[in-house]
Amino acid sequence: MPTQTSAADDRADRPLRVLLAGGGTAGHVNPLLATAAALRDAASGGDPGTSILVLGTKEGLEQRLVPEAGYELAHVPRVPMPRRPTGDLLLLPRRLRGAVAAAAEAIRQVEADVVVGFGGFVSTPAYLAARSAGVPVVIHEQNARPGLANRLGARWAAAVALTFASTPLAAAHGRTEVTGLPLRPAIGSLVERQRADVVGARRAGAAALGLDPAATTVLVTGGSLGAQHLNEVMCECADRLPADLQVLHLTGRGKDAPVRAALERAAARTPGLMERYHVLDYLTEMEQAYACADGVICRSGAGTVAELTALGLPALYVPLPIGNGEQRLNAADCVSAGGGQLVADADLDAEDILGFTAVLTDESRRRSAAAAAASTGVRDGAQRLAALIREVAAAGCGDAAAAADNGAPADPSSGSATGDFGGIAAPGEPAGIKDVADIDDFEGKEQSR
Repeated sequence: MPTQTSAADDRADRPLRVLLAGGGTAGHVNPLLATAAALRDAASGGDPGTSILVLGTKEGLEQRLVPEAGYELAHVPRVPMPRRPTGDLLLLPRRLRGAVAAAAEAIRQVEADVVVGFGGFVSTPAYLAARSAGVPVVIHEQNARPGLANRLGARWAAAVALTFASTPLAAAHGRTEVTGLPLRPAIGSLVERQRADVVGARRAGAAALGLDPAATTVLVTGGSLGAQHLNEVMCECADRLPADLQVLHLTGRGKDAPVRAALERAAARTPGLMERYHVLDYLTEMEQAYACADGVICRSGAGTVAELTALGLPALYVPLPIGNGEQRLNAADCVSAGGGQLVADADLDAEDILGFTAVLTDESRRRSAAAAAASTGVRDGAQRLAALIREVAAAGCGDAAAAADNGAPADPSSGSATGDFGGIAAPGEPAGIKDVADIDDFEGKEQSR
């Protein structure tokens, strides 16, 4: 039987083998794919020979995005957590056992040295299977308010990586680091282009969108679906915006017509408004807009906050008014540093917009806010997380002892592997399945964008 030393020697003689678990939405899939790329990037310490298998569902965006990125996808059954004591709750143990068995098979398939989870219902069975198999777990938590899956896995994870320093999550027995969010390749590329030639990057972005690169520019976006109240407030104050301010307003799919109509009415009172107020319903290449923006009015999902702070863009954050409040918390570090302002959706009015745009058109105040935003941002989150994964795998520190203490069997596909799931809670939290009723993350209700 191989000894612990011989197993470590074997790892040192071959490329790393990794199972990446996450999916459902772009908010989970994009950081996962950025991390996968960093693990194989020789320029940042990775190994092109790294074996990577992604664990996801057939229903989520990963079904399309992962193969398109060139990675193999293994499937795990979707096991949402019932929010009320219905008949589905009685089916949970059996469904979860099936998901854990699928995760265990994926671990065996890639012969994983480490399992990396990005939260959500895909990660829960991966964490449980890894614990039973004695494979070390690395967790990445993107939101300032951690979800159930990551709170669960943190009990035995070898390492927990955070996007925000203020996130109340730590590895109970391992290490905890702030790595930032692994940025989408398009945003990471913009970061590098701005480092090399910020003026050139701005001109290229403006040219692609038909904007004036010399004009102070505010980007307004409520995400792909838009933000109705934000659109209404922008229309209300359009004719009162600073005369030297250029606006790029992304209204959300199918929501541009009312905004265009309101602008036409405002333009009758404000000469030149139509020339400097640009409306699109949706933009796929957000990096073009970021490249020529001086500030942003937007939601405060984890991905948005991470990207804006990495780019040093001050923002007026208007958190999504539903969910469990994580969007408000996501922006807290940046706002505290002076890199942004925070206004509840219901409270947003024209004075908030005018106050923020006044900052952008004052060069001194704008530069100060931009520097403050950048001070909380991380530009190399994917590289930091990849380095952490390599270190954990090299240490070979799977928490087998914790698995034994919790009564997990050697075979994670056996029925008892999830027998104590109902009693698992994060450190300091009450045990029992009732503790998860308010956790959106387990159901995949991703509010990261």
